[in-house]
Amino acid sequence: MISQSPADAARRFSVAPMMDWTTRDYRAFARTLTKRALLYTEMVTTGAVLHGSPRERFLGYSEVEHPIALQLGGSDAGELAECAAIAQAWGYDEVNLNVGCPSDRVQNNMIGACLMGHPEKVAAAVKAMQAAVSIPVTVKCRIGIDDQDEDADLARFIDIVASAGCEVFTVHARKAWLQGLSPKENRDIPPLNYPRVHRLKQSHPELHIGINGGIKTLAECQAQLEQVDSVMVGREAYQNPWLLSGVDEQLFGEPGPARTRLEAATAFRPYIQQRLDEGAKLNHITRHLLGLFQGCPGGRRFRRHLSEHAHKEGAGLRLFDDALGLVREPEFEAEPIDEQTNRQPVT
Repeated sequence: MISQSPADAARRFSVAPMMDWTTRDYRAFARTLTKRALLYTEMVTTGAVLHGSPRERFLGYSEVEHPIALQLGGSDAGELAECAAIAQAWGYDEVNLNVGCPSDRVQNNMIGACLMGHPEKVAAAVKAMQAAVSIPVTVKCRIGIDDQDEDADLARFIDIVASAGCEVFTVHARKAWLQGLSPKENRDIPPLNYPRVHRLKQSHPELHIGINGGIKTLAECQAQLEQVDSVMVGREAYQNPWLLSGVDEQLFGEPGPARTRLEAATAFRPYIQQRLDEGAKLNHITRHLLGLFQGCPGGRRFRRHLSEHAHKEGAGLRLFDDALGLVREPEFEAEPIDEQTNRQPVT
């Protein structure tokens, strides 16, 4: 039976782990838009967890980010088990094994999608990780690699890894071509095969099967949820973050935290100030908000103002507020911000 944890309750919709994108700052911002979605870290290699210093650089997060899962990259069962135990000690709600990344760097270290050719190795890793922790251990994979058969080889992979105790699989509905395509090309060129993931769920009703790849709207999410257990959205959730504002209501039946983009941006101000006080640069934080005002009057001016000025020495909340002042939402006019409380006055 699949255990119940904060991650399990949230898994119906998740934001995919994406290198350089799903940083702690993006995840904290996402929480101004959705309280219910499951958020993933960028992939962190076992070497970084075990030997990187300070560990906060790789594992640090804010409490607001829960429920949050750590995605690990690695293949050594002992190292993965040790990292899973560290993740649990740090308070993560889930640990996920990357069996989908197609980059040359991770292939050379037996990390990511190449592991789909070694299901016994993945099974051993999952078994060791589960023995080390009580939080869910999950796998994110592709429907195959290179010349693998999308039916037989995927079925074999799932059967072997599930027999080791894995109950949750999120499947990117594309093959990864490790020979001949770049990581960027692997995100678009291999055709999507949603029906294969749907059939996987039909053949394994006892497993939690999630789907990922090319999904851009909540209507598409709802349609997928008629076939599978969960949906993971990647690039669209980053490039068009306002998508997340409808997740709680449309997929979980609860009101979301923000009625408008300006309300979400205003709610993020205290976090920005906290990170600035810790020594973070404004542009490292606000780069994750550049797509927030897509389609709004002044949205391009907002992006340009932050892109041109947020990297400058001394850039802070005042510059962020100036950027917000360039935007108008048809449904909402921003009230002046009270500098003492970082909140809009109640009227």
